Amino acid sequence: MNKRVLIVEDHFVEANNLQMILERAGYSVCPIARSVPVALKLIDQEHPDLVLIDIFLKGKLTGIDLANNLRERKIAFVYLSANSDKETLTAAKATRPYGFLVKPFREKDVLVMLDVADYLHTTELETGNRDRTARTPNGKQPVHTAPEDRPFPANIIGKGKAIRESLNLVRLVAPSDTSVLVLGESGTGKERITEAIYLLSKRQNKPLIKVNCAALPSTLIESELFGHEKGAFTGAFERRIGKFEQASGGTLFLDEIGEIPIEAQLKLLRVLQENEIERIGGNTVIQTNVRIIAATNKDLDKEVADRRFRLDLYYRLNVFPIKLAPLRERKEDIPDLIQHFIKRHAEKCNKHISGISDKLLRDLTAYHWPGNIRQLSHFIERAVLLSTGNTISDVSLVRSLPRSTRTPEPTSDQIKTMDENERINILAALRQSGGKIFGTGGAAELLGVSVSTLNSRIKKLGIEKETLFYK
Repeated sequence: MNKRVLIVEDHFVEANNLQMILERAGYSVCPIARSVPVALKLIDQEHPDLVLIDIFLKGKLTGIDLANNLRERKIAFVYLSANSDKETLTAAKATRPYGFLVKPFREKDVLVMLDVADYLHTTELETGNRDRTARTPNGKQPVHTAPEDRPFPANIIGKGKAIRESLNLVRLVAPSDTSVLVLGESGTGKERITEAIYLLSKRQNKPLIKVNCAALPSTLIESELFGHEKGAFTGAFERRIGKFEQASGGTLFLDEIGEIPIEAQLKLLRVLQENEIERIGGNTVIQTNVRIIAATNKDLDKEVADRRFRLDLYYRLNVFPIKLAPLRERKEDIPDLIQHFIKRHAEKCNKHISGISDKLLRDLTAYHWPGNIRQLSHFIERAVLLSTGNTISDVSLVRSLPRSTRTPEPTSDQIKTMDENERINILAALRQSGGKIFGTGGAAELLGVSVSTLNSRIKKLGIEKETLFYK
């Protein structure tokens, strides 16, 4: 049966473009509604399967008002978004939409988003039904059919509910060219998820280019991404090919996207919208064919509210978000992760270690892992190095893990020097941030000092990585 879609949009040109996109793809489009009252009448008459809603409409009622009504009726809906303020975005998100489409609309994004919305809505309504085999309007098998029945990507460890849900989304979005935003705390495996999307995509035989945005100086980020011509600026002694050109036909992974300076965000947005770049100092427009995957551990909603991240860029990147659970919410995966890391680190050390004792496994499973999977890997690496037998069983290793991110207050007979107190406080901040020094949620922000000051104190106090994770 063809899916019926209702478009609620008061701009004729945009509504008409959407209608043509949907009809070409085989969808049945209801008469277009220009206001909420008209939309409500059409819903009663046409019984649409999905509604595309502009947030700002003619009349007193907004798309958000309509969305609340659709939630009660259990009808899937997707917002049609242009630029709007933080308050509007927050109100829209509170209705739990099945997606956002950014104006101006790109056909591939519209069709993928409808597939996504259909999958999410069906999953919500039919919890536990894992064998859905419905077909898309054009009769082709949709990318989301029984995704959990397909093999897990080799680089992803775990079979618990949280990782299964994330992988279902990976399999759903991988075959398309839709932009993906991977969210999660430091150490949760955002890069591994990116690699999984790449390996399951039709671009897997083309380059996967990774860019750590946090490591790029603000003065060089445009050159790094878009390239430059010889003589474009002081020190540009030869032409440089940027990451967008290097990733041509493939995938570009923008890690720590929240760290890109505000002035560079506009140029990145233009590239994503127009699919073309110009090298710095050049006058030739270069067409791009790149799939974008971005990742961040920042709260981009807060970054938008604080005017550190452009809302229009956020919308463009957030077409398909995948949020990764922290390790403390994936306890059932810890045994498999431990075994994986034992094998990896034992091979590096040329040791024969088969596993860990039951007691140590129970202790490690109960631990809260503030540094997530990265911290677990570091712990197992150290345990392998210290092990003298075929099984890791030294429970004293667990006592070396930080028990709390809170700094204990010394009693009257435990007076500490200023350096000792400073060391304790810095360690607590580093553990709470999972080892991250700069950026939102980083140790520097928690301590209220500059990054350079914190780095200087870390060096003076002799705080090393091993101290951070194991003592």
